Amino acid sequence: MSRTLELIKLAQEGDKQANDSIVEENMGLIWSVVKKFTGRGYDPEDLFQIGAIGLIKCIKKFDLSYDVKFSTYAVPMIIGEIKRFIRDDGMIKVSRPLKEIAIKAKYMKEELTQKTGRQPTINELAEALNVDSEDLVVALEAGKEVESLHATIYQGDGSPIYLIDKLDQSPGSDGNMVDIIALKDLISNLKPKERQIIMLRYFQEKTQTEIASQIGVSQVQVSRIEKKILQRIRENLA
Repeated sequence: MSRTLELIKLAQEGDKQANDSIVEENMGLIWSVVKKFTGRGYDPEDLFQIGAIGLIKCIKKFDLSYDVKFSTYAVPMIIGEIKRFIRDDGMIKVSRPLKEIAIKAKYMKEELTQKTGRQPTINELAEALNVDSEDLVVALEAGKEVESLHATIYQGDGSPIYLIDKLDQSPGSDGNMVDIIALKDLISNLKPKERQIIMLRYFQEKTQTEIASQIGVSQVQVSRIEKKILQRIRENLA
């Protein structure tokens, strides 16, 4: 059993020193999440304290039998705790304008989707609403619940692919984990055929020729669709 798991086991048994050690060793992870919430009128130190609460909750709930790094499991919990704080706090301070933007965005998204035949990017939606793209993201995120590590992002003919399947669990990957989780929304909004191509290409490591044969199109079509999808994803994450 790794040192981290040993500390978690001790913390779950009531060892406060072990609990404090885990928090101290994961301060960098908490800050990496807090940075994603900068520019929203909240003191980073306050958000750090809220994130630490999320981490402590994660320590209590973490199942030692999970075949996943503790940090990978902790990131969604930390994000969720900060989001709940911002959402609840916003009920008094900023919820009204955020709610107005979110409601307008919902209808504008439907309108643009019908008009173009595809999901609009964040930048396109913000431009149509005449709001800053950052404000739009905040408004849309305010009402979201914490992402489940086991949220299904693709269900094909075989086994389902979960969000946790695409989290990089290699050393040094924690700083990018928030961006990886955010990618889930982009993938889930793809058209069925587009999502199928991405899953076959990047999760099942199929060649474009194999994918073309499987879904009944030419390799050139697969290549063209893949390029368009990757460009759209880059634009949304920019």
